[in-house]
Amino acid sequence: MKIAVIGCTHAGTAAISNMIKLYPDAKINVYEKNDNISFLSCGIALHVSGIVKDPNGLFYATPEELTELGVNMFIKHEVMDIDIEKKTLVARNLVTNETIQDTFDKLVITTGSWPVIPKIEGIDLENVLLCKNFHHAETIIEKAKEAKNIVVVGAGYIGIELVEAFEMSGKNVTLIDGEQRVLSKYLDEDFTDILEEDFQKRDIHLALGETVTRFVGTDKKVTAVQTTNGTYEADLVILCIGFQPNTQLFKGQIEMLDNGAIKVDDYMRTSNKDVFAAGDSCAIHYNPTGEHAYIPLATNAVRMGTLVAKNLMEPTIRYMGTQGTSGLRLFDQNIATTGLTEMMALRMGMNVKSITILEHDRPEFMPTYENIMLKVVYEENTKRIVGAQIMSKVDVTQSINTLSVCIQNQMTTDELGFVDFFFQPHYNKPWNFLNQAGLQAI
Repeated sequence: MKIAVIGCTHAGTAAISNMIKLYPDAKINVYEKNDNISFLSCGIALHVSGIVKDPNGLFYATPEELTELGVNMFIKHEVMDIDIEKKTLVARNLVTNETIQDTFDKLVITTGSWPVIPKIEGIDLENVLLCKNFHHAETIIEKAKEAKNIVVVGAGYIGIELVEAFEMSGKNVTLIDGEQRVLSKYLDEDFTDILEEDFQKRDIHLALGETVTRFVGTDKKVTAVQTTNGTYEADLVILCIGFQPNTQLFKGQIEMLDNGAIKVDDYMRTSNKDVFAAGDSCAIHYNPTGEHAYIPLATNAVRMGTLVAKNLMEPTIRYMGTQGTSGLRLFDQNIATTGLTEMMALRMGMNVKSITILEHDRPEFMPTYENIMLKVVYEENTKRIVGAQIMSKVDVTQSINTLSVCIQNQMTTDELGFVDFFFQPHYNKPWNFLNQAGLQAI
């Protein structure tokens, strides 16, 4: 059996590592246009802030390691053309410009995503940078050394983390986003209000509800960012607007969503039985709604890549879907979220209610305790839990993993109220705060 793998970050590395074990006689050809694999982009802000000193620690596999295991690694090779029906592909060596032709029996698409790059005047100016891969991280760190005024465009996870990193480095930071709130896809207003107040106390300028209209520069170098509401000085601009599936190569050959995300079934199969896909290039089953959704997360990618290998020959282990569960530490706040926010659910026309509780993590008779804010979103008629958010200065983020399982198993707030949780004064109260959310919803 001959397997072609296109792309080798999280999903690709997971698929390859497992295929080596499961199909020792298979010939595996891997095409990756970068000079590295398995880079943890979630660590870019940690590297920028200096918390992670050695960027090599952000890799968990190398091309050399996979080569030693018998994989044919075509590094710095970009697949230029592919015919899925004929099972042929053409790749170009980005160093020598030579092209090679190859065939396959099974195709694994793990091409990932790429940052959204808007068509804005001045976007090609020097020091207007993207933030996705290892080389981006290295460039940002080098450029930031000399920058005084840094503008981050995009208030999602990556943008927010970079803002924190730059503020800790003593930079003047402006955060621009078209939405009226930071992290609007992940948190409701009662949470983001607290974060925004904290940002403003740290002299981080928030330009929310504003759209970038132009990048201004002199001598081909950016000096300012113009928006629908103002102009902001900038020695360095980082674009963190979002990601889109990197799937142009396969358009018209397999089924996709309108945004280009490849549709896969519960066994990671595309509309072609010999083609599998995983990671940021895919749309996957989203349990809160029961529909396909585009949720580019490394956690989803490694699970999906592993399942590609397990199901390559026949359906064996099905994917249980995702809740889009994620976490974030921002200054001194520990934040985690799963499923839908209340605002997102209402925008989708769902009939939902929510319960928000303010509680302490431990009994008040203990020497110390911290505040916890927990919000649970649920369907009004069925009481089915569809989302949750938590924030505290103490780390209780693992509770969101519990609520992720609740959503996956279609549990209700009534059931949440009486789930068996342990009690020990060092850690919690006789009624766990998750229980309390369920009980108050009742």
